[in-house]
Amino acid sequence: MMTRSVAVFLFDEVEVLDFAGPYEVFSVAGLRTLPQKPFDVFTVAEKSSIVARNGLKVTPDYTFDTMPKADIVLIPGGGGFTSDGVAFGSRREMNNPVVLEWAKKQATQAELLLSVCTGALILGQAGLLNGLKATTHFMALDSLRAISTEIEVVEKVRYVDNGTVILSAGVSAGIDMSYYVVSKLLGAEIATEAARYAQYDYWP
Repeated sequence: MMTRSVAVFLFDEVEVLDFAGPYEVFSVAGLRTLPQKPFDVFTVAEKSSIVARNGLKVTPDYTFDTMPKADIVLIPGGGGFTSDGVAFGSRREMNNPVVLEWAKKQATQAELLLSVCTGALILGQAGLLNGLKATTHFMALDSLRAISTEIEVVEKVRYVDNGTVILSAGVSAGIDMSYYVVSKLLGAEIATEAARYAQYDYWP
């Protein structure tokens, strides 16, 4: 069995549960039952230090320039606009050309490209969702539609699977998606065991 590397993208004002939930799922999946660690999870950002939502300070494992090749890349969300209309978090990063080029590069070499919440806006702006089904936080569905008419936006679902691109709805839905990906790659038994360990209600 191969060990897949999982890159979790971080940026200022990233929603904590968006990245920490999936990070936990992939980090512990299979550890109690499989002879080899199935996932090697690391964080990556454009810069060397990040302040997530609510002031949580995070030191990424790698920057864009130093990260190793990832088999799975996860783009979380979080963000919005200040009272005077200034974009922050994912709303800022979706218009960051460095981030968009990085996302496009990852899409050409990763086995799976995942997004949580408004991380979908970054993928959509990078042109990576055209012709695909996509979902995001319920308050950002119209923003996703506005990016391109070629994106088929799906409402009232926890996640959608396009094969190599899988997207979840808001915040806690990223945990469901992560268990689904574990099930897709390793089987429902491994995903269910990992969810049981976390005392998380998940049905494959």
